[in-house]
Amino acid sequence: MTGTLIKPKVAIVETKQSRTNFKQEFEHAFEFDQYQLCSDPTIKKVLKRDCDIQIDVDAYDWIILVGSDALKYFTKNGSVTEYSGKSVDGRYLPIINPAMLAFKPEAKKTWDSSKDNIIAYIAGDIEEVIIDESIAFGIQSTEEANRFIQAAIDAPKSYIALDSETTGLYPRDGYMLGISIAYDNKRGAYIDTECFDERTEELLQELFSKKTVVFHNAKFDMAFFEYHFNFKFPSFEDTMLLHYLIDENPGTHGLKSLAIQYTPYGDYEKPMYDWMDNYRKERGLNKDQFSWGMIPFDIMKLYAGMDALCTFLLYEKFVKIKQNPKLKWVYDNILIPGCRFLTDIQDNGVPFDRTRLEFSQEAMQTDIDNAVTEMYKNPAIKKFEEINGKPFNPNSTMQLRKLMFDFLGLSPTGKKTGTGADSTDAEVLKELSEQSEIPALILDIRQKGKIKNTYLDKIIPQLDRDSRLRTGFNLHSTTSGRLSSSGKLNMQQLPRDNPTVKGCIKAAPGHKIVAMDLTTAEVYVAAVLAKDTALIEVFRTGGNFHSAIAHKVFRLPCEVDQVAELYPMQRQAAKAVTFGIMYGAGANKISEQVTKDSGKPFSRNDAQEVINDYFKEFHKLKAWIEDNQKFIQQNGFIYSFFGRKRRLPNVHSTDKGIQSHSVRSGLNFLVQSAASDINLLGAIDMEAHIKAKKMKARIFALVHDSILAEVPDEEVEDYTAALQHYIQLDRGLSIPGAPVGCDFEIGDDYSMGKFEKLYGIIT
Repeated sequence: MTGTLIKPKVAIVETKQSRTNFKQEFEHAFEFDQYQLCSDPTIKKVLKRDCDIQIDVDAYDWIILVGSDALKYFTKNGSVTEYSGKSVDGRYLPIINPAMLAFKPEAKKTWDSSKDNIIAYIAGDIEEVIIDESIAFGIQSTEEANRFIQAAIDAPKSYIALDSETTGLYPRDGYMLGISIAYDNKRGAYIDTECFDERTEELLQELFSKKTVVFHNAKFDMAFFEYHFNFKFPSFEDTMLLHYLIDENPGTHGLKSLAIQYTPYGDYEKPMYDWMDNYRKERGLNKDQFSWGMIPFDIMKLYAGMDALCTFLLYEKFVKIKQNPKLKWVYDNILIPGCRFLTDIQDNGVPFDRTRLEFSQEAMQTDIDNAVTEMYKNPAIKKFEEINGKPFNPNSTMQLRKLMFDFLGLSPTGKKTGTGADSTDAEVLKELSEQSEIPALILDIRQKGKIKNTYLDKIIPQLDRDSRLRTGFNLHSTTSGRLSSSGKLNMQQLPRDNPTVKGCIKAAPGHKIVAMDLTTAEVYVAAVLAKDTALIEVFRTGGNFHSAIAHKVFRLPCEVDQVAELYPMQRQAAKAVTFGIMYGAGANKISEQVTKDSGKPFSRNDAQEVINDYFKEFHKLKAWIEDNQKFIQQNGFIYSFFGRKRRLPNVHSTDKGIQSHSVRSGLNFLVQSAASDINLLGAIDMEAHIKAKKMKARIFALVHDSILAEVPDEEVEDYTAALQHYIQLDRGLSIPGAPVGCDFEIGDDYSMGKFEKLYGIIT
């Protein structure tokens, strides 16, 4: 008598009934029951209250959850992309919604691999891995720690994986609880720092000196190791940056999501986070009140040990990307040196003047109070309040919309919110200010409130004892390779038009703030890449760039230095086309931009004529743009000059709008990425120069195309000369005799004196 194979019971749950044939999609590999969260097909956005599903989850061995709504309903997880094709809680198998493939062709790879995994899970071909002390364990004994570290030193592999557990996000705000090490792909150990003795630290430095140390987010961990223990890392790698070469899209590089995707250990950290949730609930603690120092060693050790083990496994997979010589060059010459550089400049910190901050905080509040008083005195506001029977709240978009368009009768700008309502954002209020004084009053209150609440109020309590603010800069958060900033202060979003915050970034006595800014770098890059001799000649000639362009394109009967005065419209049009063509701007966009900048009507036909004249003059640039557009359309990717890869699978979308946006993104990438890398490479070289010459200058930020430093008065001349040299160094992307432009501003503060003009001298 032969036994019969028991088929697993399977259910599929989607948000609403769809046209997807799941039997066909899963290749008839298994039988299943089908459910929907919501039975009402008329509901567009299904909320939890709309869910009327009736399902006995215990009756099924596996439940396939289609899309994020189903995943959220049955589990605590929200990212279906992260968990797609992976087992959750031993029962649920999430998968992305196949409907998204129509407008996101890049998701096809995720769908196919997830589908294969789900079939394998249900067939019993994938077994859950049990995580226990056989693969992740803790060490609290000094002797045991020293033996393990010695074993790591003696291990045959030339590399180890290293991680840290800390009580804060910045070295000065916390301390290290423990370190995790894996020296093979079998086990990871978590060592309590409380058991370190002098010999332990000696062994660790020996380990870090003999082996290549692999981190996941090296910039974070190295900062703690260097600050608290003064460890040195002669050779290091970063699996986060390696993955950035594999997938340049932001938000995809976290250790957790990569471990789920690339290792057999799945969401190994979930038990610890469940423990944290229960701990907080039992004690009534919110997230801000909870510290990692509250986690017992026995809870932490499995999670922390797995961090190192998974980092080791990811390195074994990701290091293969360096077989691509272009990507290897980017990694070895930009990303790893850039990581070292950013670790240093983050530690340098942004120099703030506490006295100016506190003064500005009070002054801004007074300005806000005065502006609010003036607003409520306005007869129209009084009448509006009278009609509505309640005080006007300028922060209420509903009230603001009612005031602007219903009561005042202002003409909407056409800009809409995500819900389709008329927008009342800053850009709209600025336009509406031409019709009424009230939008200007409200905009003024908003802007001042943002400066105070977003910057002044938040900066002061986050200053370190030396009055410097340590914030973050990131190499991996943009598809172009441009740096981003996050953490205590986003340096990329400092208010440009108001000198208050910039003026609080002030050099110490005997020092200067030196700001170097690249000029027309992206156009410069385009000219070189396109080998457009006419455009190159404009750079060689020098003078005012946009005036020179207008003079050349329109063949103006005057000297170049007279263009701005005699032919302002033509100069504005040339400027708009110069900057617009890299972003795929057409005649409509150019028309709008010139009209906005000049304050005079500039028709679409006028704009098209300018574009035609522009490309007649710079025909090689036009050919270069068209050639690269074709390449992107045909291949779905493009490499930058320095070797970065931009993957653009959406060029194969059936949606023409999505297609064209992808092509424009690729073209923009070519110039933006190269210009950004010129700046970053120059900054990296300058930092090395500062160290070699033992200068006291400190680079503390890269803001867009600017490099900011605090420099002793006696070093300013040498610093500016050296930085200009490194920025203009010929890296294969230069015009002979006409290096890329860099402007220097030097002052006591980052506002370059505008703060004192506004407020006077603050003592």
